[in-house]
Amino acid sequence: MNAAILDRRVRREARILVKEARAALGVKRGLRGKGGDLETVTAGMEGSLSKSDLSGVRAQLPVLDALVDELVKRPPKSTARDYVESIGAAILIALALRAFVVEAFKIPSSSMYPTLEIGDHIFVNKFIYGVRIPWTMTKLFELRGPKRGEVIVFIYPCEPERDYIKRVIATAGQTVEVRCNVVYVDGVAVPSHLEDANCTYLDQDSAVSEGSGRSDAERFPHEDSEGWYPRQCSRYSETVDGKVYNTFHDRERPDRERRLAEGTLTDGDSRDFPLHDHSPPPNCANSEDGTKNAQQQVLGKIVQVKSESDAKVCEPREHYVVPEGHVFVQGDNRNNSNDSRVWGSVPLENIKGKALFIWLSYERFDLFKPWKLDGIRFDRIGSFVQ
Repeated sequence: MNAAILDRRVRREARILVKEARAALGVKRGLRGKGGDLETVTAGMEGSLSKSDLSGVRAQLPVLDALVDELVKRPPKSTARDYVESIGAAILIALALRAFVVEAFKIPSSSMYPTLEIGDHIFVNKFIYGVRIPWTMTKLFELRGPKRGEVIVFIYPCEPERDYIKRVIATAGQTVEVRCNVVYVDGVAVPSHLEDANCTYLDQDSAVSEGSGRSDAERFPHEDSEGWYPRQCSRYSETVDGKVYNTFHDRERPDRERRLAEGTLTDGDSRDFPLHDHSPPPNCANSEDGTKNAQQQVLGKIVQVKSESDAKVCEPREHYVVPEGHVFVQGDNRNNSNDSRVWGSVPLENIKGKALFIWLSYERFDLFKPWKLDGIRFDRIGSFVQ
């Protein structure tokens, strides 16, 4: 290498080190122990540079470089600080994911049996329907709206502090009618098939009620110490846009269908919707929760297409029109669900996300005895929500 080029590099490096040293000595911060040595060597280097004494510059350069490294440059972070920063970053990432991408929810009631059971813990995709600004009802953008047959988590319109989970039955502008447990959307019956006429499931005394009509004080025969008790049901499958899922109904539905086929059925079902009693469209005023701080609702319309005298038993006669910007939802446990048949449709801005899969499920779990696994439903863990 050319000697002149090497000399210029030595002088440039020396000037940089002098500048760093003077800056540190000027503010007196970050120096530990050998600050006096740094002052002496820096002054000597400045003298050599001013005299163009290259031999003096070369002699002092390693000493000044070592002092600057030791005294001026910030000491490496401690292991504890590394841990704190890593944990803090992980927490921030987790909060961002929870706010915008995915969130965990626990199923508190039996309204979605058999799809979701009490004690199921699910992940919900919050990104698919658009990103919402945390703690607000405002969405930054929307990828797509909910589709029929999807299971959604949403803010309960009658009590916004609570989250509900139901299945989308109809979207904005569609009509809904339920006659003898058969759901009609736009006048077409949702395909339904009997799977089990004598099923039984376990409900829980302490579960948050969504239309069961049972108080905590009531007791059932064969109820165990943790509040679980059996309920009778009939299980049907429904098909919507190629998606097949199961629903629970009362044990008497198959018998009603048999009598309907024979022509001996005279009455419909207590959960028919809309009921032919000239009542207003479903709204939060019909719900015991709606007296608190319900949202201002957009009511759908009830349209009569046949008079009660002209319509046969279980035949469609009047339907509910889902308002714009809303969806109509029902629980899969049709006779044990407080849903849009009672309090109306769900505004799209209330929807938090689409149910993905079950990541944990248990009937009971003792926090103080986590090694006791007999209450965990291992067969449900990892199941996707259909």
